[in-house]
Amino acid sequence: QVQLVESGGGLVQAGGSLRLSCVASGSIFRIDVMGWYRQAPGNDERELVARITDSSVTNFADSVKGRFTISRDNAKNTVYLQMNSLKPEDTAVYYCNANLVAYRGNPWRDYWGQGTQVTVSS
Repeated sequence: QVQLVESGGGLVQAGGSLRLSCVASGSIFRIDVMGWYRQAPGNDERELVARITDSSVTNFADSVKGRFTISRDNAKNTVYLQMNSLKPEDTAVYYCNANLVAYRGNPWRDYWGQGTQVTVSS
């Protein structure tokens, strides 16, 4: 069974920084893309924040470019999101996502963490 566990959320003032971490554990054969999504209060959908492939190709939402960076440690099945110059509109629940194969020969599947709250005060 695969689990994704996030950490690092919290309350921060505008202009501050936070670093989110997500560790994937369990039966994992290979991980392709890992990423972060967020769901703001009152929104029904999660939006992509940033993602990174196993060869470290990255892409970001326009709203976070220049402020957020994403990195991963493949040996530890961990992805990080460094968030700088935070704004009140970054307030959301942040979810970790991983596209992976649990066992050789199995299909690729998306897995999600339980989410971590990020609140940015003005």
